[in-house]
Amino acid sequence: MKKLGVLLTVFALVFAFNANAQEQSQSGAEITFKEKSIDFGDITQGEKVAHTFELTNTGSAPLIISNVAATCGCTVPSWPKEPIAPGKSSEIKVSFNSAGKMGKQNSVVRIYSNASEPIEKVSLISNVLPKTK
Repeated sequence: MKKLGVLLTVFALVFAFNANAQEQSQSGAEITFKEKSIDFGDITQGEKVAHTFELTNTGSAPLIISNVAATCGCTVPSWPKEPIAPGKSSEIKVSFNSAGKMGKQNSVVRIYSNASEPIEKVSLISNVLPKTK
């Protein structure tokens, strides 16, 4: 009989824990991007391109972006340092310098935040052609 009581208690605790975790994930910050990648097509080596990624906090808690990191020094992001309130929008600006690059490029930027998905990615895509003389 004691084993049944212990088993029921464990089951109740697991159920309560799962319900609480699900509630927390539904009540947090959430990033929704207008688009997650932009393709510039063909660009000439040495050309600089930039894009502004629009995002909205579609969650129910303030969104805090703690860091934004690029895959190489040729890609430079800038992002909002202040919390983004639920329902509000903001921007992440990313620029890519094609100097020294050739061929297909996919510059990935990782966004670290307190959102339900803590790491999001956006990318700048281009095909770098040699300079014409």
